Amino acid sequence: MDPDAVKSTLSNLAFGNVIAAAARDLQKEMVAKDKAQAAPASHDEVDLDELLDDPELEKLHAERIAALKKEAEKREVLKRQGHGEYREITEGDFLGEVTGSEKVICHFYHREFYRCKIMDKHLKALAPIYVGTKFVKLDAENAPFFVSKLAIKTLPCVILFK
Repeated sequence: MDPDAVKSTLSNLAFGNVIAAAARDLQKEMVAKDKAQAAPASHDEVDLDELLDDPELEKLHAERIAALKKEAEKREVLKRQGHGEYREITEGDFLGEVTGSEKVICHFYHREFYRCKIMDKHLKALAPIYVGTKFVKLDAENAPFFVSKLAIKTLPCVILFK
């Protein structure tokens, strides 16, 4: 036997084994990669199922629903008190309206002043947006007591009462 031939044969066998091992490793990596790509999709489904039954999420949902109901009830109470609309009041109603709500915007106006009509238009648009604030208007000619007590010198005059 020729030593070079044996050496060449053994070398070819060793090289073949190395190539076979590399091919097996590559195949394992490809299978692992496929599993890794497939795993997140199934993992997400499991997470979604778990989230649907998550007691903490249900608790947060219930708290949010309760807060929304409470807010809706508060809006209804405020609407019954005259919030959300822009309306005219008399001098006799003034103190009751102003002290009956937390925030009140009162527009002192004159029927014939053009700028008072412009202010009316804008306050009428704001009233439904800011339900937490009551918007009222008072004819300055028919309320001389409050015009003098509040030292109103120029019309239109808008005052915020807190």
